[in-house]
Amino acid sequence: MSERRRLGTLPLALSTVQIERLMRLGRAVIETEAQAVAALAERVDDSFALACRYMLACEGRIVVLGMGKSGHIGSKIAATLASTGSPAFFVHPGEASHGDLGMITARDVVLAISNSGETEELLTILPVLKRLGVPLIALTGRADSTLARSADVHLDVSVTTEACPLGLAPTASTTAALAMGDALAIALLEQRGFTAEDFARSHPGGRLGRRLLLHVADVMHQGERVPAVPSGTTVLKALEEMSRKGLGMTAVLAADGGLLGVFTDGDLRRALDRGVEVRHTPVDAVMTSPCVTIRSGALAIEAVQLMEMRAINGLLVVDSAGRLVGALNMHDLLRASVV
Repeated sequence: MSERRRLGTLPLALSTVQIERLMRLGRAVIETEAQAVAALAERVDDSFALACRYMLACEGRIVVLGMGKSGHIGSKIAATLASTGSPAFFVHPGEASHGDLGMITARDVVLAISNSGETEELLTILPVLKRLGVPLIALTGRADSTLARSADVHLDVSVTTEACPLGLAPTASTTAALAMGDALAIALLEQRGFTAEDFARSHPGGRLGRRLLLHVADVMHQGERVPAVPSGTTVLKALEEMSRKGLGMTAVLAADGGLLGVFTDGDLRRALDRGVEVRHTPVDAVMTSPCVTIRSGALAIEAVQLMEMRAINGLLVVDSAGRLVGALNMHDLLRASVV
């Protein structure tokens, strides 16, 4: 259904004044939350550095705890930590009291999130955490709260006001907690020397993972699927090989199997423009030589960049000795989602 039809079925018509009020409220929420996040910068202090030290020294996992909206924020923080080189997972405090507390070991560090610092489910498991001797880092909006006073490190994520006009729904406070969690994750990432390649290894299914992990050998055509003709083959026979393999090109090989050049769709068009007789002319007379090649061990993204730089749509793949081992074109890279 089109956007116009969906809007046309709405039962409620809004006046210009009402529409402007909606937009004004939306902007006010964003401004309130932006101010809450900006205020955190001054609180990145010695306590923040100490929290990072605990996490860097952690021999187990960073266990993130939080109830309600804080739990949703905690789950996201745990995911960010895990994907940036700091192994972490989220545990629901309510479930922790019914068996999941066994997931936390003395080798771990606990990051607990509670705006009030008095969340009952978190306070219930504090004695157990203390007996384990697990370092506790608390993100709260109240430095005098039970959770803050019980923690080894307290990070202040308090806000002046919630973005909710009723002052009830967690909005600015959850945004502030999320920003502080991101600050911790990125600080740890930098200290650990975490690289784009490391990130890709934990995201093999994503576009970045494919760009940084996928090699030419993973996507190229090999064996009988590689278009190739011997030197001296006529242009017509070379064209037949190109049609059979469907890559828009064919390699031209010497008697010993060495690569002499490549014959492409472009070479064919140029030959026809010159009136070349395709039935009798050897392909060697119209092929491109030397030709652009790439190693099988190169990253697939390097093949994309090489094709773009040389304005070509296909590449022959060679080994370290320059022997033909494969072929690929831009369609192969598109199918692999590298492009």
